[in-house]
Amino acid sequence: MAVETHTAADAADAAARRDLAVRAAVEQGLVGGAPDAEPLVCLLDVAGIRASAAELTAAFAAALPPGTPVLHAFAVKAAPLVPVLRLLAEAGLGCEVASPGELALARAAGVAPERMVLDSPAKTSRELREALALGIAVNADNRQELERIDALAGAGPPASPIGIRVNPQTGAGTIDALSTATATSKFGVPLRDGGARAWLVRACAERPWITRLHTHSGSQGVPLALIAEGVRELHALAEEINAAAGRRQIDTLDIGGGLPVNFASDERTPGYARYVAELRAAAPALFDGSYGLVTEFGRSLLAKHGLVLARVEYTKSTGGRPIALTHAGVQLATRTVYAPAAWPLRILPYDAGGAPKPGAPAVPVVAQDIAGPACFAGDLLATARELPQLSPGDLIGVPDTGAYFFTAHYGYNSLPRPAVYGFRVGPRGEVRFGLARPAQSLAEIVAEAGGAHATAFL
Repeated sequence: MAVETHTAADAADAAARRDLAVRAAVEQGLVGGAPDAEPLVCLLDVAGIRASAAELTAAFAAALPPGTPVLHAFAVKAAPLVPVLRLLAEAGLGCEVASPGELALARAAGVAPERMVLDSPAKTSRELREALALGIAVNADNRQELERIDALAGAGPPASPIGIRVNPQTGAGTIDALSTATATSKFGVPLRDGGARAWLVRACAERPWITRLHTHSGSQGVPLALIAEGVRELHALAEEINAAAGRRQIDTLDIGGGLPVNFASDERTPGYARYVAELRAAAPALFDGSYGLVTEFGRSLLAKHGLVLARVEYTKSTGGRPIALTHAGVQLATRTVYAPAAWPLRILPYDAGGAPKPGAPAVPVVAQDIAGPACFAGDLLATARELPQLSPGDLIGVPDTGAYFFTAHYGYNSLPRPAVYGFRVGPRGEVRFGLARPAQSLAEIVAEAGGAHATAFL
């Protein structure tokens, strides 16, 4: 039986670090309730990120024979910040990249090419040529891409490890837009389509340098059993290819990532030990050491360790409903604003000094909307959320936003990217901040919007 390496006490410790960081952010001038103070900042808990990375590596190490090759490649799209990638690299993780920009970020973080994996359904010849020249592992998405790699490789085998992405077509979770293993998903070779499996076996036989298979069957909203089913299908395909080839041609299975995140509390559930246990139940041979493994986790490593901290600028009542107008909205929590049922977020109330505001039963709570600064009516982080009555100058904290939220800014209304800081809490409760990304200046917004080319259309 899997034993999780994190506990309720760990969640309480993380919450305590968060509250210390909020107060310190106010005291050190990173954000504040005063009118001239910064109205918005984003924080990352460095200790929490390290703990998640350690939990991941330990869960797989405990399940595999010593010496089994394993690469945990962080999905850069989840948090495309160079200091984050460098921190994870120091913790032993590599990078999964899906664009030239993500590759540039990984290289800027000092990640070695042999610790990278390139995944994308639309790689250009230039992207492939660069990856092959650097020796970065490439997972081909489709037949035409594989033919392109044939042409780029020439007569000899590529220097990079080459794999094929497979869509096991095992079904969707509760969020259609994130379900990558549906019958009609845009990703990979559809395993259950007519003739596809036979083509995969033949394609590998014709190319002995194809040594990997890849799938990504999980994401938010996908149950662990369904994720494990996709991985089991991948393992079975590898066995079939190797049997047909009469040799151990496929030696590495890239099983993707997609472990769901709990957004309802500070608990980090499900954990990696439970995930490994689910995989072992579905495909025991996956852990016998006969295959090297690659994982591509993103959200589950970073989400719980991010916090948006925003000032309440105004409060009002419309139609009998209280509304708190804040500086955190669609530019930071795009998925929540456009799909609130699929991506609900918690709201943590703080006073202007950064102290948590007490809730029921100590003080009455009021159902109120938490609105962002963007100029459209749907820019809401929460609707009719029961919280202590918020007032101008108070702060709201939005936890669980360390992946795919403020790390991937949405430039609606030309709202500037906020500063992002990592924080560490010392043994006596002292908090040190390190700047990960500076706030975007208005001059930078103008430059990105073609400010140097104002007369181009005249």
